[in-house]
Amino acid sequence: MNGNTPYAGRPDAIGAGQRADADVPDLSADERRELRAGLDTVAARTREFLPDEYVVGAQIVAGSDGPEGTIAVQPPVGPAVSAGFTPDAEELVDGIPDEDRDEVAHQLAATAALQVKQAVEDAIAPVAQ
Repeated sequence: MNGNTPYAGRPDAIGAGQRADADVPDLSADERRELRAGLDTVAARTREFLPDEYVVGAQIVAGSDGPEGTIAVQPPVGPAVSAGFTPDAEELVDGIPDEDRDEVAHQLAATAALQVKQAVEDAIAPVAQ
């Protein structure tokens, strides 16, 4: 992570208050729509695995190698987790494969749950020994 200020990270990175999807170059309207649909599907599948207290979101940002999709989960306690996805030309046309969507959703949900477990680990007394 680059920090908590809108000024941290790469100079061309999206800052606070900017809408990332609108500023990504090199995507046609159809490619942007297809990538957005794939990211929204991953976010929805991730939400299915987690309770409502977890916040899940997705956006398209300008990565160093072109457009990049990011799906992030903010657990109720502990740090946020995210997964980046840099699509190739075929995936921009045909969409993100279902097996990739499922794998990312499972991994994000598991990692977010682990973050909560690690954050509260010391605060919970063992019930039995």
